[in-house]
Amino acid sequence: MSAAPKIAPYGSWSSPITAEQIATSSIGLGQIALDAQDIYWSEMRPAEAGRHAIVRLREGVTEDVLPAPFSARTRAHEYGGGAFTVDNGVIYFCNDSDQRLYRLAPGGALHPITPESNRRYADTAIDLRRQRIVCACEDHRAGGEPVNTIVAVNLDGRGEPVNLVSGHDFYASPRLSPDGVQLAWLAWNHPDMPWDGTELWLAEIASNGSLSNQRCVAGSRDESVFQPAFAPDGTLYFVSDRSRWWNLYRFRSGRIEALAPMEAEFGQPQWIFGMSTYAFASERRIVCAFNREATWRLALLETETRRMDIIETPFTDIGGVAADHGKAVFVAASPTMLPAVVRLDLTTRRFETLRSSSTATPDAGYLAAPQTLTYPVSGGEPAHAFYYPPANRDFRAPAGTKPPLLVLSHGGPTSATSSALNLKLQYWTSRGFAVLDVNYRGSTGYGRGYRLKLEGQWGVADVEDCLAGARYLVERGWADTTRLAIRGGSAGGYTTLCALTFHDLFRAGASYYGVSDLESLARDTHKFEARYLDRLIGPYEAHRDLYRDRSPIHHVDRLSCPVIFFQGLEDKIVPPDQTETMVNALRTKGIPVAYVPLAGESHGFRRAGNIRRAIEAELYFYSRIFGFTPADAIAPVTIENL
Repeated sequence: MSAAPKIAPYGSWSSPITAEQIATSSIGLGQIALDAQDIYWSEMRPAEAGRHAIVRLREGVTEDVLPAPFSARTRAHEYGGGAFTVDNGVIYFCNDSDQRLYRLAPGGALHPITPESNRRYADTAIDLRRQRIVCACEDHRAGGEPVNTIVAVNLDGRGEPVNLVSGHDFYASPRLSPDGVQLAWLAWNHPDMPWDGTELWLAEIASNGSLSNQRCVAGSRDESVFQPAFAPDGTLYFVSDRSRWWNLYRFRSGRIEALAPMEAEFGQPQWIFGMSTYAFASERRIVCAFNREATWRLALLETETRRMDIIETPFTDIGGVAADHGKAVFVAASPTMLPAVVRLDLTTRRFETLRSSSTATPDAGYLAAPQTLTYPVSGGEPAHAFYYPPANRDFRAPAGTKPPLLVLSHGGPTSATSSALNLKLQYWTSRGFAVLDVNYRGSTGYGRGYRLKLEGQWGVADVEDCLAGARYLVERGWADTTRLAIRGGSAGGYTTLCALTFHDLFRAGASYYGVSDLESLARDTHKFEARYLDRLIGPYEAHRDLYRDRSPIHHVDRLSCPVIFFQGLEDKIVPPDQTETMVNALRTKGIPVAYVPLAGESHGFRRAGNIRRAIEAELYFYSRIFGFTPADAIAPVTIENL
């Protein structure tokens, strides 16, 4: 018989889900590539200082194929993605430290194929007919704003990269037809982001390797095109939100044809290169993943009959889809399963986990099950969230008490949270916190109309949805109104700081590399997001006053609750001075404030020691503010003005 649960205050419960476990036993699973019978994927490893390894599964044996200290990570668009490709056992990848492309041949011979220069490469496609790679290139050599193009790089490393396509501000997804005679790609310009409007271009490849007959076949400033891909028969497929939902289409005989119209999303916001939600299992079958209200499903689509066959899975989050005859491979997760590389046998419909993102999955008795919530906000509109109650089989709280609530505001802001098992979230619920993970207006997964509700409303609608969610739980007796906290990273950090500055509902907050000064962000951020705020706030020159009005840094006099800040000192997206200015302002005002700067980190933390430090420091901070004693033996963090 199991022992009766101990009675202890919320927040003070001991849990087997530790910061050390999260930091050292967890990895990030990235891009998947298939090469004949071999399966490759990338792993971001905090225990190796955030190195991106490439792993191969061959004949049942899993092994690293990229020797340390090489790391397959591109910094194009700062967020990267699409850092490697494989052909006949030869790996081509962008190396993190110098951003050069390398060729790794079977047997371990490794050679650079691009010159030493301030250029970054991503989204590679191999053109075997011409013995070259075609890829996106971001050229920083001239200083100022980098120049984006599509280039060709010789596989033997001879000569300079050759520009194939130029003139737009951004390029992504160069894709070759199976016969090597056509090239498709995506392009877009400032001030649009790729989820606002992109164009799908198509061209013929001349005998000398240059492009001819370049034409735009789909997309516009008000249509987002995602993941172009050629079928084995040479037909061009893509995802578009022309129906206000990211659905599958194809371009055939000069016409665009819808394949599976539905109010669901087959696309995702293109924050990184190389994203994939569908792949060809044969000439007439597509394996595809689609998202309906923040839950992903898998299906087989017959391209001629357009019949869709839903594949029943235990997963609620699916991405990175790759396929060939007989199998599909993807990254998947569920409320009870951590993200993993999964192989699906398309004949038997059986799933096999090839690699989990963690070596330690907690017992179910320490896991909180997500509850899907939809609640009203202004004008009767809906907002969406996942609610997680405190859960720990070893403890219960004293009768009559309610748990502290931690509201999570995801980054982006054009992004979404899901119900996938997340140990960083369960860290809190297993210690006695309730958690509300909010998909505020502007989030993806609910159609273009929901995404557009944040236009001109960033810092308003997202904040209102977080506030309304917290009130919704308080009204139902699910949270202690005196112990409400909010936290978020990057854009979610901005939402957090706005909620704390312009409203008085929350009693504490945590900002991870959060935006506090919109003017500074508009002036100083990197090219990819340089005009992002044109839609979220308004064009800067015409709306300077609004930028100041919505910047927490200019309204510190209205902020009166404790805040802890976490900041990577190498962050190029939200530079450290934004956080440090906010910290200094709170310090001067006499508000309790803690600051945890982390050396060697950029936008998001990748080193195990820093990940652990941040998790534990946030728990320590709340314990001092909310008055409980953590069960963990954790190093204290300095809280000024407390």
